[in-house]
Amino acid sequence: MATMPTPVAELLESALVGELTVVDPRGRPVTYPLIPLWDGEKLYMTSSTLFSRKLEHVKGNPKVSVSITDPVAVGGRVDRATIQGDARIIEDDPHGGWERLLPIWEAKEPSIVLFLKARVALPLFFERALIEITPRRVFYWTDGSAQTAPAVTTLGQEAA
Repeated sequence: MATMPTPVAELLESALVGELTVVDPRGRPVTYPLIPLWDGEKLYMTSSTLFSRKLEHVKGNPKVSVSITDPVAVGGRVDRATIQGDARIIEDDPHGGWERLLPIWEAKEPSIVLFLKARVALPLFFERALIEITPRRVFYWTDGSAQTAPAVTTLGQEAA
């Protein structure tokens, strides 16, 4: 089984924003900007549980993709990646289940600690579900140009 290509893992670790694309009930793609949190095996994103359409979309169709395309969000890097995978929602403990990702989140966005200190003032922000994505296929553009063919890596069983 292949592993995540090193430059793509580095993009995931540095990216402050990734574009999560899900499929709505009509079959249309919908994209949400979220913070990607990579633990070396799975990709995580969090979502408020209050009226979250993205969570509903993932529950309806777990086939998702995450693109890292914003050069500002990756410190000026020009390379780009899209990860296709299977998502599942983890919402058994919306009060604190997401906290296991706090070390990865804090390393990427230290200001989350300030928000945690204001938890009482922002209670709905911290009612969060995890979107856990198992990567299945990775497209990587070294030069960031859509005019060149990407390197494609299949991870585990390819998404159908």
